[in-house]
Amino acid sequence: MPTSAADNDRIMIVCSEVHKDYRVGKGTKSVLKGVDFVINPLDRIGLLGRNGAGKSTLIRLLGGVEMPTSGKITRKMTCSWPLGFTGGFQGSLTGYDNARFIARIYDKPYSEMRTFVEEFTELGVNLHMPVKQYSSGMRARLAFALSLAIEFECYLIDEVIMVGDKNFRDKCKEHFFEGRRDRALLLASHSLGMVRQYCNRAIVLDNGVAQIYEDVDEAIAMYERL
Repeated sequence: MPTSAADNDRIMIVCSEVHKDYRVGKGTKSVLKGVDFVINPLDRIGLLGRNGAGKSTLIRLLGGVEMPTSGKITRKMTCSWPLGFTGGFQGSLTGYDNARFIARIYDKPYSEMRTFVEEFTELGVNLHMPVKQYSSGMRARLAFALSLAIEFECYLIDEVIMVGDKNFRDKCKEHFFEGRRDRALLLASHSLGMVRQYCNRAIVLDNGVAQIYEDVDEAIAMYERL
């Protein structure tokens, strides 16, 4: 993907011919096959694809949780861990202990982190419990709170924004789509209404191949034909 010097100053995340294979038995399964796209500042990109298309895999690669089999991902901005990927939690630690750990990694005062986590998650005494005892919804609340407490330039969201009750979902939408209008966002979602409302570009994943669309409605129409 050729770029000029000016483009290099502007481009924030570049996926160049990214492939991802997994070993299955004695063979391999190709999940991503030469994915090639750019995330620019202020981009709100909807990531569409049927179950098993590779959306979560791509988000894990962008977040640095996994490495590509081949190809390259270049990041020129800070990027959140994948929201929806709960493997980053230490299950034997409490919610508070996980918050303390994240605060230490990102050099943020723990008192500020703790206050935000308490207010955002509304988990109350459950924050004293080991995370391995949390429900998926409770883990999602904690994941959102920990990521929002750290200021990233790009957020990676894997459908998890739809968990919880209406008040929690509204709170998440307000923080991500209103309060962070100046951040880039990659949103993997089956909610076409949400993608249409909040995204300015879209990627459709099908059989490991990514097609990039500047017109979100065109992307949705293609996705509906899959």
